[in-house]
Amino acid sequence: MSEFEELLKKIQEQKPELTKQNIEDRIKQKKEKIGAGYLTDQGALFLIAADLGISLKQTLKVEMNLKDLYVGAKDVSIESRVLNISPTKQFSRKDGSPFLLRTMTVYDNDSAVSVKLWDEKANLPGIEELKPGDLIKIIKAYIKSDLNGSPTINVGSGSNIESTNKESKIRAVDELTIDASEVKENQSNLVVSGKIDGSITTLEFTNRRGEPGKGLRMRLKGNDDTTKGVVIWGRDESFLPKVIPQNAKVRLLGVRTKVGNQGLEIHGNEATLIEIEGGKESEPVIVRVATMKRNDGGKTVAMGIDNKKNTVYLTDSSNMLDSISAGDVIECMPAQVFGNAVTINNDSFVRKIDDDGSIPSLSDLRTKISEIKSENNYCVEAIILKEPEKREVQTKTGETILLSEMFVEDDSGQIWIKGWRNQAILLDGLSSGEIISVTAVNAKAGLEGRTELFLTPFSAIVKKN
Repeated sequence: MSEFEELLKKIQEQKPELTKQNIEDRIKQKKEKIGAGYLTDQGALFLIAADLGISLKQTLKVEMNLKDLYVGAKDVSIESRVLNISPTKQFSRKDGSPFLLRTMTVYDNDSAVSVKLWDEKANLPGIEELKPGDLIKIIKAYIKSDLNGSPTINVGSGSNIESTNKESKIRAVDELTIDASEVKENQSNLVVSGKIDGSITTLEFTNRRGEPGKGLRMRLKGNDDTTKGVVIWGRDESFLPKVIPQNAKVRLLGVRTKVGNQGLEIHGNEATLIEIEGGKESEPVIVRVATMKRNDGGKTVAMGIDNKKNTVYLTDSSNMLDSISAGDVIECMPAQVFGNAVTINNDSFVRKIDDDGSIPSLSDLRTKISEIKSENNYCVEAIILKEPEKREVQTKTGETILLSEMFVEDDSGQIWIKGWRNQAILLDGLSSGEIISVTAVNAKAGLEGRTELFLTPFSAIVKKN
């Protein structure tokens, strides 16, 4: 029952001689007398009730826009759209008793405001199905101050949230979305889109209450090809799809901007929603293992080849590849896939399968030097013309790092192969005149603009003579 209908019912209870049509006629007359632009049907009911000597104070519900909220307001009803919503969390009061809390952000055409749903209201029926842009009505909420003094909508025992399908002039989420290149300093409650540049990594931190937490770190590329660092605090890889395409389009709902060590950054929290185009659940991956080794962190890393001659890079933190050898064909269910990077952990499975010859071998992947193009990964076989030279290089930040480089050729051309930091030691012990097979190297433009090959954590070098 709507608020208008509740008021109408109360008047009829006290004045049963008045029919609904009688009251509607009085509403029309009252609005005509007051004049256009001043009175709603509901407001007219209050005036009519006063004329009849009926008090409606107990049923009064204040309807407000988000920009008009003030700390201390009670019994507030608000129509807005959902921007984002967090999972329910359990906390403890000072006396040790538990309570539930869920946060969300709502917006209208003027403002965006945080909403707190307490205890049983954190798990209202249908709350899990709410999506960004859904139109809702928050009923009988009360307004308190957040840590910054801004009004916050609180939904407690006497409050409710209802979804509505009515038409609204409040803008849809798509109309709020801006490109990563358009963000400015000190903005909040943004919807930002862009492309993932590089990988998504997990970070660990301790919050102000001394509790451990996790976050997601990535870089977002805008339409102008510039990138912004992104940190989503309180989110981890469990909130991401298992399979994410390389350079996937992403939209972040409910983020803010701040200036950090790396310039302007985008920050989110546990309520921030992450939408990734093309993301899906994982499927079995079948590859031939070309190379395997242990990295400095003790994890097994391997390069594999699928039946379309694509290279796949596997990182195993659970020792599931220990029984696998180079040349084996394996089937695995990864924990996560980002582009051609596959993560294997305790939630994955790996098994060796029969080799039916449908998956290429490493030799099928070898590329002539003349065919190498920047920003791609390659496997090459070449002779060393200039044996590796190792030296220390100072970066712009003042860090001193190790660089090793050598000059090689095949019958189609010549190229430099370089290894930075830990990859530099892969070139140790190599000499001029040796023929080598080099796997999993990345082609990039070097300091002088020429294309060069750079060793990666997955690279392996094998002497052929």
